[in-house]
Amino acid sequence: MISMVMVAVGVYARLLKHAEAAMACLAVDPAILLIMVGVLTFLITFCGCVGSLRENICLLQTFSVCLTVVFLLQLAAGVLGFVFSDKARGKVSEIINGAIVHYRDDLDLQNLIDFGQKEFSCCGGVSYKDWSQNMYFNCTATNPSRERCSVPFSCCL
Repeated sequence: MISMVMVAVGVYARLLKHAEAAMACLAVDPAILLIMVGVLTFLITFCGCVGSLRENICLLQTFSVCLTVVFLLQLAAGVLGFVFSDKARGKVSEIINGAIVHYRDDLDLQNLIDFGQKEFSCCGGVSYKDWSQNMYFNCTATNPSRERCSVPFSCCL
């Protein structure tokens, strides 16, 4: 049931707007990722439910193999994240800086950054100076924006 809600929300988000700005700084469109995870979750749980109701050994084995593969993938991701933590931090910093550049271009991206800054009580990727990369917040003399030389409100909470 939850997987179908995930698919529906992903399709709605994808149809509602085209996320060009989010695609500029994120590797995968979040709506597409939500759809893929929802479909995969639905297929795996469907095999488990129908397999147990019908006592179908083939579906139960498929369910078991899928859960094992998902577990092993999560375990591998955790180990790789630990082993390559420096590279992972660098990549996360690169993604955050790219998102800062496109902050006002996409409302969903803006809300995501604001949520992260409020939740983790931070400002920018490393410091408030990261906001100088954004065309609205940079402190150059040629910047006509009213937000020049400032940071978003979510930094100040």
